[in-house]
Parts: sequence; structure tokens; C-alpha cells
Amino acid sequence: MLTRGEVLHIARLAKLKLTEEEVELYREQLGRILEYFKKLEELDTSDVEPTSHVLDVKNVLRADEPRPSVPPEEALRNAPRKRDGYFEVPQVIEREE
Repeated sequence: MLTRGEVLHIARLAKLKLTEEEVELYREQLGRILEYFKKLEELDTSDVEPTSHVLDVKNVLRADEPRPSVPPEEALRNAPRKRDGYFEVPQVIEREE
């Protein structure tokens, strides 16, 4: 079973604020999930080839060839905010102090 501190640490990493009831609920639920993983570790997978996907999936990509692009002036024509030839957007990354 996970400890209360471990659940709070996971919540902090996920930037979640949990009530005391949620801490206990998630402690139990995450504990059950981890117990299930312990059962999976008991399986003999020595004859199972490692995969990254359960299906044989292949990406079909076009050839990477240079093509003409939109001139910067045209790309920025309808931009709500622009600065020095670039799109200006709000800051989206928060800094932890």
C-alpha cells in the first residue's frame, strides 16, 4: 500500500490539490493498481518479443523534400499580435520558484 506522503508527492508532481478524502481514496486505488502489477511480474514472458505497440503499426510518411513556404509577411498578416517578424503569444510555461 502507498503511504499518504507518496500520494501527496504524486499529486504535487501532477499539480493536483487533494482533499483528505481524495488522498485516502487514491492511496487505496493506486495501491490496488500496484498490487496488480506485482501479479503481472509473476508471468513468464521469456518467450514474448518486446514491442512498443500491440499491433504491427508502421508510419507512412511522405518524403522529406524542400518545398516553397508561405512568405513571413503573409503568414503574419492576420496574426492578432506580432513582434519583430514573429507571432507573439502569451507565456504558457510556469516557473517554479
